[in-house]
Amino acid sequence: MPYVIGADCIDTMDRSCIEECPVDCIYEGDRKLYINPRECIDCGACEPVCPVSAISQDRRVPADQVEFVADNARFFTDPLPGREEPLGMAGGANAVGPLGVDTDLVASYQG
Repeated sequence: MPYVIGADCIDTMDRSCIEECPVDCIYEGDRKLYINPRECIDCGACEPVCPVSAISQDRRVPADQVEFVADNARFFTDPLPGREEPLGMAGGANAVGPLGVDTDLVASYQG
């Protein structure tokens, strides 16, 4: 997974990264945004526009946020609350729209 969105996005969701993403791979949960690792082309356009510096490459995630690497992937590989199937490669965030749910880690996150 090339890029990951960490804890600083929770309850912030500025969405500047969505506007910069050339492949529409940044999906909106309820409290946080998630980058689809299979749709991301590793261009890095999203990273510098994030006003809270929540986006980094998976290998550069701060040590206290390593859990967000697997959690970001889980948003697409595991069924989300209220869904029977995983989101998988949904074909672009614009086609799906805001999902209104998060992974268990983000839903229960107390920062």
